[in-house]
Amino acid sequence: MPIKIQSDLPVKEILEKENIFVMDEHRAMHQDIRELEILILNLMPLKEETELQLLRSLSNTPLQVNVTFMTVESHESKNTSMSHLNKFYQTFPELCDRKFDGMIITGAPVEQMEFEEVDYWEELVEIMDWTTSHVTSTIYLCWAAQAGLYHHYGLKKRPLDEKMFGLFWHKVMNRKIPLVRGFDDMFLAPHSRHTEVPIEDIHNCSELTVLAESEEAGLFLAMSDGGRKIFVMGHPEYDRITLDGEYKRDLSRNLPIDIPKNYYREDNPQNRPLLMWRAHANNLYTNWLNYYVYQSTPFDLYGTPFTEE
Repeated sequence: MPIKIQSDLPVKEILEKENIFVMDEHRAMHQDIRELEILILNLMPLKEETELQLLRSLSNTPLQVNVTFMTVESHESKNTSMSHLNKFYQTFPELCDRKFDGMIITGAPVEQMEFEEVDYWEELVEIMDWTTSHVTSTIYLCWAAQAGLYHHYGLKKRPLDEKMFGLFWHKVMNRKIPLVRGFDDMFLAPHSRHTEVPIEDIHNCSELTVLAESEEAGLFLAMSDGGRKIFVMGHPEYDRITLDGEYKRDLSRNLPIDIPKNYYREDNPQNRPLLMWRAHANNLYTNWLNYYVYQSTPFDLYGTPFTEE
């Protein structure tokens, strides 16, 4: 699938070296097709790293995707330059009159704070409410999944005794639902978090359908509203070395951290991490784009109103 991005986005060169089909604006102007409009609200501190991970994840179908990056106004980024944000990101007031086929809201390293203590919480609530009338399907990742479950359904998170960190086995539920089409019965996926939404609370919410869960890590994947809202409690977009970087970062800060589970050969951090989740991660994003975005979105985004809750 060609990913349409700005021609001078720094990660473009990396994607091209990985043989990912990247199309800039000039070439896209000569394509007589209706591209999918995907909005990414990037709440992660290392924005370029997350850009690269998500663009990789969206690159595995024949569909053409135009990606727009959004940042929040009510928080000042300390790890990404203002020049990068000003050039490649837009804010909610700049985008609120537009409609999008799909949206991804990333996680954020604020999970140990109460939601209302996060400085951009009110802005995020406004954005989450806006998606119900302006986006065909929205994926909430990790902390954003907890935030979405709390805001939309009142489900509270709770702290874990120790960080859920590494690769965990999950079982597929409700196999006939297209979002998990092609998944194996059991699969590995990364988690990296200090809190969780209790799986029993999620099962008890009649509006939610659980699609994959883990005996050890709890929820991985759930959806509601016919796929208009999709909650991913892990990090399927992570690349091979992301957990390795987090582990070594926490060690260098003398923070309590265990070796990520099921990640290094022989549990030895000197060994190269094993990449054992990429196929299912690609499958998840491909199914989302195909069945819950492309197959569901109106051809004319602005001529066909979305059904609000």
